[in-house]
Amino acid sequence: MASFERAVSSSMALLLLCFLSLTEGRDLLVGGKTDAWKIPSSESDSLNKWSERSRFVIGDSLVWKYDSSKDSVLEVSKTDYETCNTSKPIAEYKDGNTKVELHRSGPFYFISGAHDHCQQGQKLTVVVISPRHHHMISSAPAPSPAEFEGPAVAPASSAAGLRGGLVVAVGVLGGLVLM
Repeated sequence: MASFERAVSSSMALLLLCFLSLTEGRDLLVGGKTDAWKIPSSESDSLNKWSERSRFVIGDSLVWKYDSSKDSVLEVSKTDYETCNTSKPIAEYKDGNTKVELHRSGPFYFISGAHDHCQQGQKLTVVVISPRHHHMISSAPAPSPAEFEGPAVAPASSAAGLRGGLVVAVGVLGGLVLM
């Protein structure tokens, strides 16, 4: 019996460690490639198409790679995003290797700081799901875009499903230990 309890305890510790590593924020390369922060060649090349296919959670970080002598990244309000107003950004990044942590749920708006690039489509909206939606990822459909006034959110990732499965497994194993 003691060896069974040790095995269950070891399994629980391993599952907890796996769960904690899956809940850490990720660094996400904007557009999935180093040269993505540019004027899109077509609507289908838009960074918003990439963000619509992705899930973003609190703690994730967006990473931009670009030529700092020619461009920058501006975090702006929704209104400034829609009008491409670069005059009063929430934050301005000019280093060519920008990393922005997504520290809250809801929409984030980014535009290019280069003259006329935003008007030509170089902009990005990212919707970070709320903790309420985060724990329901594996069993519920994506939240409605209207709820966030941003792009649609893609279906759950396999890592998110694994996280939900680990929570269930830890609960089951915990129940076995108590028996």
